[in-house]
This record gives sequence, C-alpha cells and structure tokens, in this order.
Amino acid sequence: MSSTTNTVPVKHKSISYAKWGYFFIAPFFVVYVACSLIPLFSTFYNAFFENYIDGLTQVGPNFVGFENFVTLFTPRPDGRLEIINYTGNTMIMWIMGAVPQIIFALLLAVIFTSDRMKIKGQPFFKTVIYMPNIIMAAAFAMLFFTLFSRVGPVNQMIQANGGEVFDFFNNKWSARGIIAFINFLMWFGNTTILLMAGIMGIDQSLFEAAAIDGAKSSQVFFKITIPLLMPIIIYVVITALIGGLQMFDVPQIISSGSGAPNNTTKTLVMSLNAYINGASKNYGMAGVISIYLFIITGVLSFIVFKFTEPKKGGKK
Repeated sequence: MSSTTNTVPVKHKSISYAKWGYFFIAPFFVVYVACSLIPLFSTFYNAFFENYIDGLTQVGPNFVGFENFVTLFTPRPDGRLEIINYTGNTMIMWIMGAVPQIIFALLLAVIFTSDRMKIKGQPFFKTVIYMPNIIMAAAFAMLFFTLFSRVGPVNQMIQANGGEVFDFFNNKWSARGIIAFINFLMWFGNTTILLMAGIMGIDQSLFEAAAIDGAKSSQVFFKITIPLLMPIIIYVVITALIGGLQMFDVPQIISSGSGAPNNTTKTLVMSLNAYINGASKNYGMAGVISIYLFIITGVLSFIVFKFTEPKKGGKK
C-alpha cells in the first residue's frame, strides 16, 4: 500500500531594497523644497503685497492685488518705461557676448576634435581655455575696470601714442562691449568643452564615410556635425540665455551699481537687487520683477526650441 504525501511549498519573505533608494534621494528633495520651491512660492506671494520700508517705518505687508504689476509697467513722466529699457540692456549685452562665444567655441571644438588636424598638446590648450571659467566674475570685472579706467594701462598706452584719454565707462557702447567681452571670456571655455563632448559622441564612421566619398570639410561641418550636434547646441544656447538674463555681478561692478552711463548698462537683476538691498527693501516690487524675469526666460527659451527643432519631412 503506497501513501501519497502532499508537500506545501514554503514561502520565503522577499527583501525589498526600494526604500533605500528613497532614502538616498531624499536630501535632494529636502534641499530643493527648502532652497528653491518655498522661495519660488514666496516670490509669487510677495508680488501681490505692499511690503517695503519708508524711512524707519515698515509698511505692510498689505494685499494690493495687481497694483505692483501696474506700477512696474507705468511709464515715467518722460515717457520711458524703465523695465523695458533694462530688458533691452540685458539682451543687447547678452547677444554681444553670447553669439561670438558660441561661434568661437564651436570652431575650437571642431578643431580640437579633428582627426585631420591632430592638434598637439590638446590637454594643455583645453586646460587654458577652461581656466577663465573658474575665476570669480567679480575678479574679472575689477581687473577690466582697472585696465580701462581713465588712469589705467589702456589709457596710458593711448596717451603714449599721442591720443587723448578716453572714458570707456562713460560711453554706453564701450561699457557694454567691455561687459560683453568679460562674459565671453569667462564662458567660452565651458561652452567649448560641452561642444567637444557632443562632437566626440557622434559616430566616427560617419566622418570616415564622408572622407571616403570626398566630402569637403565645410560639407562635413554643415551636413553632419551641426545637425547631429544640435541637441547640445540647443542646451548651450538655453543655458547661456538663462545666465545672460541673470547678468548681475559684472555690470554691477563695472558701473559701481549705477548702470552708468545713463542706465545703459543696468540689467534686470540689477534693478531687482536695488529693490531687495536698497533702502526701501520693497519685496513686492522685487517679486513682480522676478515673475517678469521668469516669464521672459520661458518665452525666449520656447522661441529657441521652436526655431531649432528639426523639420518634419514631407510625404514621400
């Protein structure tokens, strides 16, 4: 007589390590909420309140709705709208510095990654062009302020060659040009490194096939390099745009905080700083300018994406 034994499988409790993932990413979210999200909501909140110092008296916070927005876009008695002028100053100085920066960085990236040219000592040159990026903007601004002052080395050389002293910081285009050049000098190395990384990520067989087919360097550049590098170029343009709209330290030092000459070097963030660190400490108006800067950044970024997105092919 045979007996049948039914065996019940033993269930083992599985161990989940998912909680440790949340544990390790928690610091990021804590810092983000405390240092970014809460200040962001606070900025929007303050924009709808009257909150400033008048002498020794604290006025507010009193809810005023959109009154601060109306004040921001109310023209002066002479008809000028200051916020538009500051926006124009910021964009002009950004374009003067960013466009040459991206073009020059792209050319350097192509040269350094070219198998045909085979530049010797590339690590040295890469280090040298990146070095300005690690120097403080304030140090750069003070250096150029000293070089181009009325008694600085540049004016001394002009006088030594029979010229007259030129006040570089009292002419709007020379002052803007110096600010733009400082920004160019500080960031072209970082942009070059990013573009080089993008080019080295392109399949090298494409360049080899183009060389075998007899393609010229210009054809390879415009037909292969630029189209495949476009995502990196978009990233570089967007980050340069965001950094340009937040331009503050260089023009602040060059103009001693006044935006001289005649407010032609005063940027959006300089006007924002005047409300935060000025005598009035008008947090309501500072909040409105922050929202305006946020909207301008979003609109311009959307325009960049729209004009750089790949065109869809037509019907076959």
